[in-house]
Amino acid sequence: MGPKKLTWLITGCSSGFGLSLTRAALAGGHKVIATSRNPSRTPELVAEVESKGGKWVKLDLDDPQNGDVITELEKGGDDHIDVLVNNAGWSVHAPVETFTEEEVRAQMETIYFGPLRLIRAVLPHMRQRRFGVIVNMSSGASLDGMPSMGVYAGAKAGLDGLTKVLAKEVAPFNIRTLTVVLGTFNTNMPGTVGLGKTPLPEDYKGTVTEQVQDLLMTGKLKLNGDKDKAMNALYQIIIGEGVGEGLEAERLLPLGSDMTPRLQGVRDFLGHALEVFGSVTNNVNIDE
Repeated sequence: MGPKKLTWLITGCSSGFGLSLTRAALAGGHKVIATSRNPSRTPELVAEVESKGGKWVKLDLDDPQNGDVITELEKGGDDHIDVLVNNAGWSVHAPVETFTEEEVRAQMETIYFGPLRLIRAVLPHMRQRRFGVIVNMSSGASLDGMPSMGVYAGAKAGLDGLTKVLAKEVAPFNIRTLTVVLGTFNTNMPGTVGLGKTPLPEDYKGTVTEQVQDLLMTGKLKLNGDKDKAMNALYQIIIGEGVGEGLEAERLLPLGSDMTPRLQGVRDFLGHALEVFGSVTNNVNIDE
């Protein structure tokens, strides 16, 4: 990307990864359009961003018209979005069988449809300029979620799968996608965790499902990563400097030491399937 200063739109900037990445990009001399659902709740952060040349706008991922925010910014002429970072989110936990339809749709709205609407809104502008970066903050749950994370894992995996295809579609236009698979970090994510409304069936008492729910709700889940270190690394990888130098073509970034065994587990899982069923896999073709 060279020395060009970019305009970033980042969702979920009132805390955690979003705030940390916003600060890293501002410190690098870039312009950041920070967003949150209720900017009035964090006036000190709004003032901080705007004092450094950025903007703070209201954006509700669940709003079916959330893409209008990008349309209006682009229409103004001063805010051509170079980097879109889909970061905001929350999670609901329960056994798959007990989720209500309302809970599933609410989770998908925020984690899948909200980011997708923003992607669809920004792509025509990036395509016209033949430049852009779309970053989706994903989770280790999308690779191999723990019990009770079924709907959250499904929503994240859905966006991951869509982004793999998107990367191939937009590559001819010099648009890059980057999926960031995150482990556990010292953010407020545990505070955005909720349990499903349906009481846990008796059969699940004492199982790993109940144990995971207890860890999440009591705040005892071990948090391994430093969010600021992670977002500084992500910033460098997005702009192709420091640890990201020469890696602009990469599409998947795992962050957090707990992602190493998770990735190795996925690799072993796929390799095992090919080893066990390889002869079946390769012997169901049409006879020639």
